[in-house]
Amino acid sequence: MTPVLEIAGLCKAFGGLQVTKSVDMRVERGERHLVIGPNGAGKTTLFNLISGDIPADRGAIRVQGSDVTRASAAARAHRGIARTYQIVTLFGRDDLMHNVKLALLGKSRSRWRQWGSFASDRQLSERAVQVLDAVGLAGKAHLPLEQTSYGEKRRLEIAMALAQAPTLLLLDEPLAGLSAAERATITELLRGISRDITVVLIEHDMQAALALADRITLLHYGEVITAGTRQQVVDDPRTQQIYLGH
Repeated sequence: MTPVLEIAGLCKAFGGLQVTKSVDMRVERGERHLVIGPNGAGKTTLFNLISGDIPADRGAIRVQGSDVTRASAAARAHRGIARTYQIVTLFGRDDLMHNVKLALLGKSRSRWRQWGSFASDRQLSERAVQVLDAVGLAGKAHLPLEQTSYGEKRRLEIAMALAQAPTLLLLDEPLAGLSAAERATITELLRGISRDITVVLIEHDMQAALALADRITLLHYGEVITAGTRQQVVDDPRTQQIYLGH
């Protein structure tokens, strides 16, 4: 079966600093794949390369068998890639409903429509409420973003990514900075994501992340040190030395 994501020999340098060194990775359909490594290991850079936020120097990225290595970030989104970021990236002056509507419009042909009102589009509003309801925020649809908690912003960001009906969802530290209660809420939300969506996750909360992961890749100084099932990687002495022993 063709993997949802296949990376081969991926390299990226910033000046003289080699951040990603010939990374290979394969993620199967429906898999929950955890990327771990110390700070500076190149995890977020890897996500930026996959999503098209930055170009690769060498190597190949394939999504569902199609080479997207030189494709724009917008083209990759239309290929089914959606992502969240380490730092919450939302439209801060708008309410939750407006944020989700913008996400829904991202892959919709109706974004080119030159007539009618965005605010009064009933079908779009109904779909936005459904998306918000899926993450437990429907009751706050018209609340200004500035009046929401950090955990609610994290849930909204995940909702906006899911609104794009992705095939591949990249989650960059979705539990970072959350209270224990908020981590539990979002962990449960992530657990409920359909297996029709393949998830690649960067996360430092190992207890929560290991409960979600099917397979793990360990990065260190931009290189893949080990990869395999959850148990294989956790039991690998290199994982203990480089990461879990920290």
